[in-house]
Amino acid sequence: MTVLILTCAEDVTTDMVVSVLHDRGVPVVRLDPADLPGQVSLSAEYAQGDFHGHLSTGDRAVSMTGLRSIWVRRPGRPAAHTTHRSEWLTAESEHALYGTLHSTGTRWMNHPVAAEQARRKPWQLRVAHHSGFAVPPTLITTFPQIARDFAAQYRDLVVKSVSGAHPDDPPMALPTTRVDPDADFAGVAAGPTLLQQRIPKRADIRLTCVGDELSAARKLSDPKEVDGRFTDNGALWSPARIPDRIMGAVHAYMSLTQLAYGAFDFAEDDDGTWWFLECNQGGQFGFIELETGQPLAETVAAWLANRPAPRQGQPGSPPRRRG
Repeated sequence: MTVLILTCAEDVTTDMVVSVLHDRGVPVVRLDPADLPGQVSLSAEYAQGDFHGHLSTGDRAVSMTGLRSIWVRRPGRPAAHTTHRSEWLTAESEHALYGTLHSTGTRWMNHPVAAEQARRKPWQLRVAHHSGFAVPPTLITTFPQIARDFAAQYRDLVVKSVSGAHPDDPPMALPTTRVDPDADFAGVAAGPTLLQQRIPKRADIRLTCVGDELSAARKLSDPKEVDGRFTDNGALWSPARIPDRIMGAVHAYMSLTQLAYGAFDFAEDDDGTWWFLECNQGGQFGFIELETGQPLAETVAAWLANRPAPRQGQPGSPPRRRG
């Protein structure tokens, strides 16, 4: 049975996992949805209650009913690489690809339905509260007066992107930035603004969850540093012990979101409290493995290589909690 990986052509993180799967003798087909139609071809047949489908890319083909798992890593948008691009062709290709793959009932990392919801930062914050994490007081608003009242209460604030765009996406990226509590805040009326109490941190924490396996890494932070993604203070990541309370909260969060993979970011304060900042359902782990030696690629490969669990729920619904 085959592992199907949906990602772009250049993705070092995927390369690391593919290498492990090859060493294990696990068949892998890797393709970019942006190449459908074109370099990627698809066919699926529904007749008399049966479903049969296959995908091909280059000289590789895979039966959709013979999949061990599907890893949605960093896929392009369907039809993005075609000569005659159109919104219609993109929509048709997207529905054809993901609609047929949903029909397989196989294991996903992560299921697109669960992943789409999980990337919404406002919902993340609510789930994090219910899971038992410490979450900084946060406001999302377009009302200037409400923003002023929040600033008067919490004083030391940062402003963040609601959509949480990654620094690798310059047109959309917004570094986390400190805000003067005496600012006018009239500008929040122009668009939804996320304000959050700043956590003075002594370290950044990245916790990677793969199924039920947890690994954490810690990097010392400059006290003046606000957004470590956009700066380099020279500190290196090192393995970190995970508090029992955090373990329980992570498992609760993963169950509520129905994710198989999550990259959690925390700010550790001087008291040792880990404050939840976000969970990236498609976050990188290669840089953590390279600096700490934690075998994250092995862990992901092991999850992908497991045989499918018995199907649960209706066809096309996100899988229930997976180990």
